[in-house]
Amino acid sequence: MSIRGEPFSTDDEGFMRLALRHAAKGFGATTPNPLVGAVLVRNGEVLGAGWHKRAGQAHAEVNALNNAHRKGFDARGATLYVTLEPCSTVGRTPACTSALISAGVSRVVVGATDPNPKHRGAGFRILRKHGLEIVPGILRSECQRLNEAFNHWIVHRQPFVLLKSAMSLDGKIATNSGESQWITSEAARKYGMRLRLGADAILCGINTALRDDPALTLRRNSGMRIPAGKQVRRIVLDSQARLPLKAKLVSDNFAHQTIVVVSEAAPPERVRELEQRVRVMRISPAQKAGGLDLKILLQQLGAENITSLLVEGGGETHAYFLEQKLANRIFFFYAPVIISGRTAPKAVAGEHSFNLGKGFRIQAPEWEAIGPDLLFTGKLQY
Repeated sequence: MSIRGEPFSTDDEGFMRLALRHAAKGFGATTPNPLVGAVLVRNGEVLGAGWHKRAGQAHAEVNALNNAHRKGFDARGATLYVTLEPCSTVGRTPACTSALISAGVSRVVVGATDPNPKHRGAGFRILRKHGLEIVPGILRSECQRLNEAFNHWIVHRQPFVLLKSAMSLDGKIATNSGESQWITSEAARKYGMRLRLGADAILCGINTALRDDPALTLRRNSGMRIPAGKQVRRIVLDSQARLPLKAKLVSDNFAHQTIVVVSEAAPPERVRELEQRVRVMRISPAQKAGGLDLKILLQQLGAENITSLLVEGGGETHAYFLEQKLANRIFFFYAPVIISGRTAPKAVAGEHSFNLGKGFRIQAPEWEAIGPDLLFTGKLQY
């Protein structure tokens, strides 16, 4: 139903779904801008389509108009379906509202309203002032979900935090002896790599770094299309600066993308050694939870246009984010295996129960089969 209480037409929903599919083509490439898709239609015929490909380049609406023009179609009197409210300000590109008005588009069907408090609704007002019909809210939830990381960052100015873990049915991420690789299937690992592609930064704790020596990179042989120039920051929580200089995160070709987060009490000599290889960020300890004050870290990352942060554990690191109520969504993969072991590392550890033993509820839980494994995802409710 529309926000006016009127039923949406099947055509409107169908064309918006097409716009969503086009928006998804920009996955992993548009940060710090949102994913946006647009479809230009007249009398049920698609005249042109486009999506936002990269920050600083043309927006989806302009790409759809240009696509129609190249095919010899005139946009006058047509309907534009777009997943996000057209922008009304001039930045690195001209305002999309001006392009739509100049092209003679008569109707604009929109999925989600601009989440930026400074601009929300401005595009609608400008277009209505020039006589265009505006139909907002078509497939609103799907369009908002597409950009949940951007929506969070643009309002709170800190990244949307996703906790990702692969575990056994009994919640173990490694054996008693620390063996942890390949608990889940190849299909689940490919899905996890896609989560990396959508993130601006990947974070792990020092225990994971010491145990697994991870690279935290996008694997070019994973079968994914990785946008040219795509770079993902790598972050290690290492309060005492214990990360070895021979670790991949410090010594490989991507060391310039690594941030080691240490406490103000970290040994100065170890900090100086790391600073020769990587960026070191000093933050203070948390007052009410174990580990570092992650709020300070997220504020700094948000100021650097990191809109989404993928946390790949381990259990203590996941617990720090949950204890400080800073995790937003979880992606937990469960393999059909039982590891057992009283001291085997868990997906979520920590010293205390959350919320006085009541735990944190998950909103809108979803289960999906990924090969032989199960993926559980949902948003944290604090």
